[in-house]
Amino acid sequence: MTNRSFRTWSIRAGLAVLAGLALYFTFRTRPVPVDLAHVERGSLRVTVSDDGETRVREVYVVSAPLPGRVLRFQGDVGDPVTAGETVLAHMLPTSPAFLDVRTRSQLGASVEAAEAARDLASAEIGRIEAETVFARTELRRSEELAAEGTISVAALDRARKEARAADATLQTGRAALEMREHELATARAALISPLLAASSPPLHSNGLPVRAPVSGSILRIFRESEGVVPAGTPLAEIGDPTDLEVVVDLLSSDAVLVSAGDEVRIERWGGDEPISGAVRRVEPYGVTKISALGIEEQRVNVIIDLTDPVEKWRRLGHGYKVEAQIVRWQEDDVLQVPIAALFRRGAAWAAFAVRDGRAQTVPVEVGETNGRMAQVLAGLDLDDVVVLYPSDRVTDGSLVEPRARPGEGL
Repeated sequence: MTNRSFRTWSIRAGLAVLAGLALYFTFRTRPVPVDLAHVERGSLRVTVSDDGETRVREVYVVSAPLPGRVLRFQGDVGDPVTAGETVLAHMLPTSPAFLDVRTRSQLGASVEAAEAARDLASAEIGRIEAETVFARTELRRSEELAAEGTISVAALDRARKEARAADATLQTGRAALEMREHELATARAALISPLLAASSPPLHSNGLPVRAPVSGSILRIFRESEGVVPAGTPLAEIGDPTDLEVVVDLLSSDAVLVSAGDEVRIERWGGDEPISGAVRRVEPYGVTKISALGIEEQRVNVIIDLTDPVEKWRRLGHGYKVEAQIVRWQEDDVLQVPIAALFRRGAAWAAFAVRDGRAQTVPVEVGETNGRMAQVLAGLDLDDVVVLYPSDRVTDGSLVEPRARPGEGL
């Protein structure tokens, strides 16, 4: 073989090797980069979470005990009050209303009628007094004649009877006159104008005091300015701010999973550490509410007691927003896998376990879940490696490799 032929053969062989290598690297199966996680043992807690609101357990609304004019409220929200001692408000009687022309004319006529009835009763008393004087005179004369034996005993008894009847008639007449006087005073009182009432001194300078029924603090003031109010108008709301509870309105489908005595963690309340609590009561009725998305929901109130000392949550007040996590189930030693590794295969759960560098589909029996981790009842073992967020490129038997993280290999 000549040198020229050998050179030609070497070049062709080299080109063939390069072409073969190019074809190999072009068509070879490359591992799919994936995120991996280990199956592990640890504590697992399943909670039902929702926003809640703090409230004083016993709230008292102080109302106006009678219609009248309430003076300006002197206290402020947050001020302490003592039961039976702290005066929350003062009430004065209201001034009469202004009268229209027709009503004033009618009331004026009533006054004139009352005056006429009084005069009539007074004249009647004059007549009765004259008859009474005559009856008494006749009685004295009859007693003198009876002593002389001139008249009979029956005539004397009749004289006595007529004198007593005259006295009784006089008393009746005087009572009728007094009644007519009161009727006249009532008719005149109906004509009292607001201007005349305002110029008269009040019966009580400070009015009727309205005192706090219980000890605590002022939570809310409904009416601060002076004004006329009807009976039953709310004036202030008081309660004990150290006696708080939390009310959470859960979806009815979540409320059926909660029971009295369940442990609760109060978070996102503004403090550095969560507050411990316990479910006291799940109310037995639901209320229809419309969510922010316009969806009609059935909500159930769950009442929670705070079990930590008051010093830990003293900054909380009435009507504060919190987040309550009600512990529905928890175990300390649970075989668990991230939820991100699970996917549906028919009606069952499955996961891709990495074995010898390849993804293998493994049926998984799942127990309790909390949205991040799931309890593994069967299918996976401790320290198994599973694929997180498997894409459509990962199939049964696919080569996989850990995904390179930003900054790795630098």
